Amino acid sequence: MPSEMLPGQSHTATADLLLHIYSPTHLGSVLSGFRPPMASHSGTGPTLFPIRQERARLLRGQSVQQVGPQGLLYVQQRELAVTSPKDGSISILGSDDATTCHIVILRHTGNGATCLTHCDGTDTKAEVPLIMSSIKSFSEHAQCGRLEVHLVGGFSDDRQLSQKLTHQLLSEFDKQDDDIHLVTLCVTELNDREENENHFPIIYGIAVNIKTAEIYRASFQDRGPEEQLRAARALAGGPNLSTSPLAEPPHFVEHIRSTLMFLKKFPSPANILFPGNKALLYKKNEDGLWEKISSPGS
Repeated sequence: MPSEMLPGQSHTATADLLLHIYSPTHLGSVLSGFRPPMASHSGTGPTLFPIRQERARLLRGQSVQQVGPQGLLYVQQRELAVTSPKDGSISILGSDDATTCHIVILRHTGNGATCLTHCDGTDTKAEVPLIMSSIKSFSEHAQCGRLEVHLVGGFSDDRQLSQKLTHQLLSEFDKQDDDIHLVTLCVTELNDREENENHFPIIYGIAVNIKTAEIYRASFQDRGPEEQLRAARALAGGPNLSTSPLAEPPHFVEHIRSTLMFLKKFPSPANILFPGNKALLYKKNEDGLWEKISSPGS
């Protein structure tokens, strides 16, 4: 079963997992949707749901697991990835570096199809439907099961950007025609810690095991392929370098510096790196690492 990634943009397909990275112009029409479960959400807030509070507490209390590149498909900001347990190359979807951003996991319990996206509030109304349609494309023939959504990220930031994004996601998922069950809600105040009168997220990153459905706190050393290219797309399309500078992880400055240097080197990546608007093509090799198998124009 193919994995599919529609990020800044990536797209995977075939049992061997081929990852296509498209030019920004090609991708502009692809990024727009999201889809969580609000069937059990009542607008009065998470305090009415002790089971969800306990889930959030247990998730916050986990130690952070270092996830290696084998079997991993890393999702950057404003990217989306979807696959199923039948995928022979990808067994883990993950993302991190979320401050005011939220990481959303939507899963079909019948066939295990799983979608993960890193949402920054740029266009939540469009993102939720895209998440939904991506999961449906993998579970059209599922005879049983339900859609379950997990929301993680954000904190009590001064500008209340996290709170706004939480509300947007819950609202948009609630508008969907399908029954979506909210299982994990570890966002904003439920993901906040205070130190020296400054607020920080507790959880910056999570991963989901496609085979077992386990969701856990995670960090990632490998964010490929084409980490800088994909990061440049998100940076170029956003209004700020950071929505919460004090809460960023330690490597944030170096990450921004390397991304800006990439943009300086390739000011028009769509023309330079994607001649003819052709995708870059990657696959996982025997060691579980990304391997480029074609170049633009070849």
